[in-house]
Amino acid sequence: MAVEKKLTRAEQKALRPMQILDAAFEEFVRCGFAGTRVEDIADRVGVTKGTVYVYFETKEKLFEAMINHFSVPFQELLAITDGLSGTTTDRLKAILALLYEQIAEDRTTRELTRLVIAEGHRFPDLIDRHHDQFIAPVIAKLDALLLEGVASGEFREIPVEFSDIVVAPILTTTVLRLIFDDRRVPTPNKEAFLRTYFDLLFNGLLAKSP
Repeated sequence: MAVEKKLTRAEQKALRPMQILDAAFEEFVRCGFAGTRVEDIADRVGVTKGTVYVYFETKEKLFEAMINHFSVPFQELLAITDGLSGTTTDRLKAILALLYEQIAEDRTTRELTRLVIAEGHRFPDLIDRHHDQFIAPVIAKLDALLLEGVASGEFREIPVEFSDIVVAPILTTTVLRLIFDDRRVPTPNKEAFLRTYFDLLFNGLLAKSP
């Protein structure tokens, strides 16, 4: 039987900010920004409220740090897409499948979406920065792929705003799951969803053969 290694005091201290952010995420999801108490976050971690304020001066700064921390997977996703190969269709399908996994299937990203929608009016500057840093680069990647497909003759001529329509089914599925959980919107089968999604999308997107 393996013996669990006990962390040193320095190692525990290094982990503390991430533990606080994880606990803050759960409390903000459960109670919203206004209803969340810093002492409840501290209780989840097993520290005092004062310890939380050592790392994050205010609840507002803690909320902002939490949003940024849990948005990092979008940057990681973008890095993965840079290594994709194949036709424009192949690469677009791969990116959309990754987005579906990251947004619709990942509970953390779904709940982060809920927080961005619910608290956006309270933190407009934060939400704008979140969009510019994490969302806009993904949209720009989709735009570039669509334009590349048009230029090569693989896709038909489309307006530049088309990328919003391309990702709309993923966002709709995510929002419906946030509203109804699994009561009226069962967790979709990923393979069936993507098959139907791609069939509808590419029948409208691909250039018709002469």
